[in-house]
Amino acid sequence: MSVVPRGWCAVLAVSLLAVACSPKRVRENDQPPGMISFPRTAGDTAKAPPRPAADMPTEEAPLVRPEGSRDVRIALATAAQGAVLSGTGAFRLFDARNSEIVRARGPDAWGIERRGRQLRAVRQGTSTSWSDGEITLRTDREDEFGVFAGQRFRGVIRVVASDTGIVVVNVLPVEWYLRGVVPLEIGVRAANEDAAVEAQAIAARSYTVVRLAAVTGSASRNSNYDMLSSVADQVYGGVDAERPFSNQAVARTVGLVIKYNGRVVNAPYHSTCGGETAEPDEVWRSGNEPFLKRVSDRIPGTGDRYYCDISPRFSWTRTFSGEQLNAAVRAYLASYTSVPSGGAGRVRGARIDSHTASGRVARLIIATANGNFSLRGNDIRYVLRIPGGEILNSTYFSLDPETGRDGELNRLVVKGTGYGHGIGMCQWGAIGRARAGQSARYILATYYPGTTVGSM
Repeated sequence: MSVVPRGWCAVLAVSLLAVACSPKRVRENDQPPGMISFPRTAGDTAKAPPRPAADMPTEEAPLVRPEGSRDVRIALATAAQGAVLSGTGAFRLFDARNSEIVRARGPDAWGIERRGRQLRAVRQGTSTSWSDGEITLRTDREDEFGVFAGQRFRGVIRVVASDTGIVVVNVLPVEWYLRGVVPLEIGVRAANEDAAVEAQAIAARSYTVVRLAAVTGSASRNSNYDMLSSVADQVYGGVDAERPFSNQAVARTVGLVIKYNGRVVNAPYHSTCGGETAEPDEVWRSGNEPFLKRVSDRIPGTGDRYYCDISPRFSWTRTFSGEQLNAAVRAYLASYTSVPSGGAGRVRGARIDSHTASGRVARLIIATANGNFSLRGNDIRYVLRIPGGEILNSTYFSLDPETGRDGELNRLVVKGTGYGHGIGMCQWGAIGRARAGQSARYILATYYPGTTVGSM
């Protein structure tokens, strides 16, 4: 992800809502100014009023919250060949002109078919007319949800026809979106870890706001969506991912973002730094930022304890057989460095050429039958993959190669620490710091030096 945010004016154009004043702290007993009234969740149904006997939509379409510039568009699928939409209650389908084309109830599943840039909805032999552009699902009630691929989503679900297939997008307010992000990014946490969850909510909101401020049509923004629902941006799981502890953290920090010199900043984060975070140019092909400095995660007063050493991936070992390494090099090396037309050939060795200031591998040399190939930074992780395709945990590692009599590499043992790119907030470090009594603001100020937490 890019770490260079767009201009402040652009950010303001897509900010959540202005609030009268900045909360003094981020704690459970603080009540930041409200921005969005959250619909009831499944856990609130016991308190809900009785539902009407009929579950079909009423004759007139109900008034629904209008979509606007403060909504975020999350791609759930980018090149599907079809989509099936349904709902948990009454819902309607609309075409690109906002004309109602289907009125249905929860169990009714409608398939969306594509013909070039046209779409239609189909169910049990009945179909709508072909229409240009897009089809949008809206539920009749805010406490009911659209369903796609077996998952429930707040807001609306939009299907867009592209040149290569179908794009499925969830359009919803940023605060609703964060409810489906935070628990998947920080994991299920205990009460004494609330500060880490709040820090995660603020960091995820900052990343989202900066992405929304990207110029439409630029390399960093797609015309149909703002972000992906995967690790390429932030992992998002809709309503089914939501948990009470993270919903409360999002509500307690509503509208709060990370700022440097008055502007909202892109706030990258990762699972486990392994002892010290990294600066961007150690890992990515990008320049540094003044608020993304190397930060030690060592616990003061200890010689070898770190806030993130509670992570299950603080230390790790990965072993490649010769054939596994050959397969990885054959499949991935050409994507990250120049390789002869005949291929790299069989691997004969691997060595670390240099380290970064934080101790990570800056450059790795892979020697093969057809030459030596250099890999730098995060590219190393994408070449040294296991057969299933999972990338290397981090670039914080040492090597133990075993070469056979034939000169080929029989086995390569990689011993490492940490998980992720290592830039910005260490999530397991934040959890360890929360257990030690540090606040969300203190945690964020530690991992993003020179920043402050403020409202939009």
